[in-house]
Amino acid sequence: MKTYKIPIIAGDGVGPEVIAEGKKTLEATGRMYGFDIEWKEYPYGAEHYLATGELLSEDALKELSDYRAIYLGSVGDARVPPGVLERGILFALRFYFDQYINLRPIRLLEGVETPIRDKGPADIDYVVVRENSEDLYVGVGGRVKKGSVHRDADVTRNLYNVKFGLDIDSDSDEIAYQLGLISAEGTKRIMRYAFELATRRGRHLSSVDKMNAMTDIYGFWRQIFTETASRYPEVKTDFNLVDAMTMWLVKNPEWFDVVVAPNLFGDIITDLGAMVQGGLGLAPGGNINPKGTSMFEPIHGSAPKYKGLNKVNPIATIWAGAMLLESLGEMQAANGVMNAIQRNLRERKVRTFDLGGSSTTSEVGSDIARYVESPHRSD
Repeated sequence: MKTYKIPIIAGDGVGPEVIAEGKKTLEATGRMYGFDIEWKEYPYGAEHYLATGELLSEDALKELSDYRAIYLGSVGDARVPPGVLERGILFALRFYFDQYINLRPIRLLEGVETPIRDKGPADIDYVVVRENSEDLYVGVGGRVKKGSVHRDADVTRNLYNVKFGLDIDSDSDEIAYQLGLISAEGTKRIMRYAFELATRRGRHLSSVDKMNAMTDIYGFWRQIFTETASRYPEVKTDFNLVDAMTMWLVKNPEWFDVVVAPNLFGDIITDLGAMVQGGLGLAPGGNINPKGTSMFEPIHGSAPKYKGLNKVNPIATIWAGAMLLESLGEMQAANGVMNAIQRNLRERKVRTFDLGGSSTTSEVGSDIARYVESPHRSD
């Protein structure tokens, strides 16, 4: 029997609780579809950092590179200064493994209510392909008080290395600055992925930018989108300014099939999408390197106020597990997980508080796992 080795970073807050239900469901899926899973748990998160001062070590990153997919719970804890865990764990994983695609399915499942009036599952079914390694998230910025100063910074990626030397002369009391960067190499590869995905779905790809206000950086993005589109004549394309895009995704979500966006704008519109599809408890995400190590997670964060209450919705994590299986080539098993999630939601019997129910995290996970192993069962 085939065995998949999958590392887990359960992380902080509710992370261990939702990951437990993801494991339960994937193990049931393995029994149903004929494979085993060998889990390897890593301790990285707030508790480990507070006890040891260690984030992700170079040795751990090298060890994780032996795996095709990582299953992540959540990262974040109020006892640790903001950004420390995110940069030291989440961003470290994304950049080390060059997970340049953030993939977010925005899909309203039957049995879930959307806050958008008169819209249903047939109207809300699109995928956002967010560039995951560039833009304003490259980490080049700072603060400068009145006077003159020189700052050096560099951006190192698998594709390139860029060094900045900044001479700043200011008579303001204090300024803050943040530099954004997109490269030809980084933009071309995310466009190729998005166009290939569009050819397998509805053959419609929408690009997001803010070219009218930031002509240089997002004009470059639009130029590469246009050049790439010429090689995919079968794909219908359109441009959308990000502010207008947030309006159209609420007013007419049925217009969209695949959306490609720079890092910052992709971050914004996928959070909007999470609410459109029924809430953060139903929103999975994948950090993808098609030729390397990818990582799959719920996007809801650590939700510390719910830690230990066995209360939060595990479906986003279980759905992320289905994406993980798909990345391993287990399409039938991934579909089995999604069918089980949809059965649970349609039945409206076992659901957590965010969906109007009173069931626990573990009860929802067990219900979905049972549907995986007994897809035709009648309650």
